[in-house]
This record gives sequence, C-alpha cells and structure tokens, in this order.
Amino acid sequence: MRIPLQLFTADTRIGQSSRARVTCRYKCGEACWHEPGNTSDNAYFRDIARTAISRRSALTAAGATVLGVTLAACGDDSSSSTPAPSSGSTGTPATTESPNGMKFAAVAPNTEDKVVIPDGYQQAIVIRWGDPVIPGAPEFDFNKQTPEAQAKQFGFNNDFAGLIPVDGVANHYYLVCNQEYTTELFMFHGYKENAPTEAQARIAMAAHGIVVVEVAAERGTGALTPVIGPRNRKLDAGAPFTLTGPAAGSDFVKTSADPDGTTILGTIANCSGGITPWGTMLSGEENYNNYFSNASKVTDPKAAEHLKRYSFEDDADNHHWGHFEKRFDLAQEPNEANRFGYVVEVDPHYPSSTPVKHSALGRTKHESANIYVIDSGPDKGTVVAYTGDDEKFEYIYKFVSSRKIKSGLSARARAENLRILDEGTLYVATFTGEPADGTGTLPKSGKFAGKGSWAPLLTVGADGKAQSHVDGFTPAEVAVFTRSAADKAGATKMDRPEDIEPNPRTGKIYCALTNNDKRGTEGKAPADAANPRNENKNGQIIEITDNHTGTDFTWELLLVCGDPAAADTYYGGFDKTQVSPISCPDNVAFDPHGNLWISTDGNALDSNDGLFAVALDGDRRGETKQFLTVPKGAETCGPIIGNDRVVVCVQHPGEEDDHSADNPASHWPDGGTSQPRPAVVAVWREGGTIGT
Repeated sequence: MRIPLQLFTADTRIGQSSRARVTCRYKCGEACWHEPGNTSDNAYFRDIARTAISRRSALTAAGATVLGVTLAACGDDSSSSTPAPSSGSTGTPATTESPNGMKFAAVAPNTEDKVVIPDGYQQAIVIRWGDPVIPGAPEFDFNKQTPEAQAKQFGFNNDFAGLIPVDGVANHYYLVCNQEYTTELFMFHGYKENAPTEAQARIAMAAHGIVVVEVAAERGTGALTPVIGPRNRKLDAGAPFTLTGPAAGSDFVKTSADPDGTTILGTIANCSGGITPWGTMLSGEENYNNYFSNASKVTDPKAAEHLKRYSFEDDADNHHWGHFEKRFDLAQEPNEANRFGYVVEVDPHYPSSTPVKHSALGRTKHESANIYVIDSGPDKGTVVAYTGDDEKFEYIYKFVSSRKIKSGLSARARAENLRILDEGTLYVATFTGEPADGTGTLPKSGKFAGKGSWAPLLTVGADGKAQSHVDGFTPAEVAVFTRSAADKAGATKMDRPEDIEPNPRTGKIYCALTNNDKRGTEGKAPADAANPRNENKNGQIIEITDNHTGTDFTWELLLVCGDPAAADTYYGGFDKTQVSPISCPDNVAFDPHGNLWISTDGNALDSNDGLFAVALDGDRRGETKQFLTVPKGAETCGPIIGNDRVVVCVQHPGEEDDHSADNPASHWPDGGTSQPRPAVVAVWREGGTIGT
C-alpha cells in the first residue's frame, strides 16, 4: 500500500535522505512510499522461546564447533573500544596523528558536479556507461542506442566493483562490476514513463546484470585501462544461471519455460557483492520486485502472501518489462518472482562457465555477501559468508559452510571451492542490549553495545539433502521464503542492513545500517539497543565480534551517523568537532592498514555523497575523514581500497527530480553539454601510497 510520505519534495528534504524520488522510483520501486514488507511482531529476544528451533540439531548437521575463545560481555573492561563520552560532548582529544591509510586532507562537504579528491591526488575514468566491453562493440552514441550495441557495452548504474588478478598476466585484473538498475528517463530523449518502446525495454535489459572486463594497471600511476578481448563478459537480464541448493527443482521456482526449476534467465537489481578467496565474485540480487507487473492478479492466497512479504506491488513496476516478456508478468508466471533474490557467484577465469545462484544462502534482498575464513584451530579453513537484507526492518544473516576451503588457485581447487556455498547452515541474527528510548542518548555504560545470537534456519548436507530448523517450513520454503522463516525465528528488525564485511585483520564484522525513518512511528517497531533512534534519517555502523562458527556474538555501534553537532550522533567516542560529517552509510571496505572505509547513499546533511575512512583502534577510534565526494545527484558505490589506488563506482550522476535526458542536471564525466553517464573512477596519490 502506498503511504503519503513527503520525503522527496524540495521543501521537506532538510534532515531527510537526499536521494531524489526519481532514483527511488526506478531503483527500488519507491520503497519509502510503501509500507515495509515486514509486519511480523518479533521485535524482542524473548520471542525466540516461542519458535520451534533446534540449535543442537543445526550444529550437529553443520558440523560446526564453538571456537575456544571468550567474547567480551557488554560493558566488560576487556573490550577493545575506548569508553565513550556523553552523547553531547566532543570526546577526549586524541594524542596521536591519524593512522596510516588516513593521512590525507579531508575533503569538505560540497555540492559540486565533479568527483572532488584530496590535494596531491589524481583521478581518471576507468570505464563508463556505453563504453565497449565485448570485441566488436560499437562506440557509444546516446542518440543511436540499440539492444545489440548495449549487449556489448558497459551497462548502466554500476554499483559493486572488485579487482581479481588475471592468472599469469602481471598487472592485469578482471574488473567485475554490478550494473544495478536503469533509469530510463535519463537514458533516452523523449522517454514516456509507463510506456517504453520495446527497443528501450530491451536496451535496459541489456544494461543490467554483471560485467567482467580485463583492465591493465598503468605503471607509475593508479590508472586502469580496459582491455577489449576474449576474457571480457556480460551477464544481463537474459543470461543463463544455474540454481543450486534446496530451492532448485522445487515447485516454487518452476515456470513454463523452465519446468525443471534449475535454469534461470538473468540477474537483475545486483547491488553490492564481494570477492572470494578462491577468485570468484559474489553479487547480491536486491530490489528485483521493481521489475514485475500484476502482483495483484496472483490469485493463490499463499503465493500472494509471499509476494507481499517481498514488497511486490503493482505500482512498484517502473520498468514495464512484462509488456514484452511474459516471465515478468506475475499474472502469467507467478513463480518467476521466486527466481530472483539470491547470492550469485561468477567465475571470471572461465568466460564460458555458467554462473550460479546459491539458494542455500537464502532468498532476501541481498545487498551483498562477503567471506571470512577461519585461519586457526579445529575449524581452520571453514568459510563463513555474511549478508544483509536491504529493506527497512529486515535482518542480518550468516552462512557457515560445512566444507573447508581448498588452498591454491588451480582449476581443481576452484572447482572444489565453487561448491562451498552450497553445503552448510544458514542463520539469522538477534541483538540484545540496554533499552533505548529512541532519542539516541548513550546508555549508562557509555557506549551502544550488547550481545547476540544466531538462530539456525536451514542446513544443507554434502549429499544435497536439507533440513529445516523452523517449524512448519520445508527446506525449500526456507530457501525461497527466507524472510518468513526468519520472522518465525524471532530475528531482530534492523535499520536497512546493507553491505556487511569482515575485517581481514581482526575478523570483526562491520555492517552499514543505512537509515529507517519508519523506526518508532505508529504501528512500527520501536527503537532498540542496536537501532537506538526513532525516525532514523542518518543510519549507523554496527561492529560485531562473532564466534564465527558458533551461535553467539557481542556487538557495538561504531558510528551513529549524522551531524556531529547533534546530540544523537556518536563517532566511537572520538572528538566530534574533528570529524567529517557522515550520513546514510551504504558500502563498507577495508584498506591494507585495517581502517574501515564507508561509501554513502542519500546524504541527509546537504552535501553530495562521498567516501570516508574511519579509524577502528586506539585513541583515534571513530575518527572519520572524507576522502572524496561524487557529483551532484550521484551515489558512491563499490569502493576498492588499496595502496596504489582507490576505485569507486559513481552511480546515477545527475538523477535529480524535475530533470531527465531532455533536461540534464549534470554533465559528468565528459563535461560540456554531454549527458551524465555512470562510471568507474580510479584515484591515486602522486608519487606515493594512499593515505600515508
């Protein structure tokens, strides 16, 4: 149901996300203008006692053992965090300089139509929408686009990016990149909303998905140059994928075109992702509900209920592909909706290989999936994947594989490792801590912190046989309708869990909780320990110290984002007069020194979105410095942080309300009177390494 929120009009943006309504329309089906899909009442930890879940059976089936470590309790003196001052104070002055990786002059907030970087740094475009990827691709011509040309060109609205070394070729990498969504109003002159031509719809289909393009690192700079050759690949809305895990072959995913329920055409709404230690890319399918028509015409009550839980509504369909392919018309193919929402794995080393959708990791609106490998003890080699479900009041998950990683990058090792995410146990998280009153006031302990537990949902064995740990759900139902299973498990409703990644140095897990302006409003879940503000406009970063293969963890909020002068913000206890303001965290990454880097989406502080570095340890814990800003109307995505370069994806530049291809708000990156084009950008330091 549409709700009358005045979030995106010019006179009400102060203190709200700055994302334009046109972006929200094409990217997520105006999610902020609809009731959240989670209407469960499982807001409290005590609800877990009312679910029929067997933790013991899950651990036995997964072969998981609890690590022999003691985790610090809430407020325990053994915590590595610096005790925080009161919410309104400026914090204790630090006695040292910024850590390595963060020694740059912070970029000031701004609204410029360019990528603004620190003094002493340079930048260059790596690749932009329409640039050739596949041999034989034509040069881009905005006025002469065709589906055939776009099928060989770089797609629209790049999100996640990763660099994977090319075997045996020094200084060459596979740049793997998500093409999350299309904003047709900015792609075509004279575009008629709600009435695309078939050519426009098929160009958009070809502009979605995942692209693999070889790039060469230039000596002496951080620039990356595309190499157009046989290693490159595009996986768009029509490319074949193999479905694995308990969902495969189930009645929930069978269609008239795929009666076996094992081969899916396309990947769409690919948001963030991750790079595995075995050299593959993981991609999260997120706002796929935005591509299907006629949800209201699904007559089966249970199917209609499942669609509603995943926010399928008629007026969320803004691409209208169902006019041209019946699989996107739910009145004709209601199961097609259940074939998206998975973690996708792509092996760039073999361009002819068929990528996989892993249903053992559950079906949600995955922002990403990222890997941690246990490096010692009896569980050495065990792989743990963390993933967030990006919608208001949704959950945080992890998957503990029962298979152990094979070392090396040989074809045989890769083949074995490609099965890792199909065998193991899927869990969902519950967080507890001191009660919150919704104002963001720090608890008496001086920090937002607490404990948590993982409730098992599903275990898949080596023989492919699966066991549900949720009463009333079959394994296939848990895999396909994961949100409903997690509801019953009593998981904690979070403020939009987006990118979640383990710190490769410490093993701690960091998740960006972007915002949730419905928190604490009438009929919605109130503030809680991990989500301490009602009508949360600016988001927070949660730090989890996990017993990776076990079911317990502790947590702490590293940042409660927003205006540092506001009483309801918290920067890890660091002096708030000395930080760069950050709002609406989206993606997280780590530099080689162990610092956290955060990109933002929808900055509510009257500045363009940006990329920020955050110190995690010592007396500078919580220090936050802005490294760059992206052009007006744009979102900062997919950061890669190395010694030689920082890479970011600049998504939807110039997407502002009351603008279009006929009235562009931006001319980035090509300048002049050109149309704005999403692009990947490399930034490097002249004559040195990043942040030193």
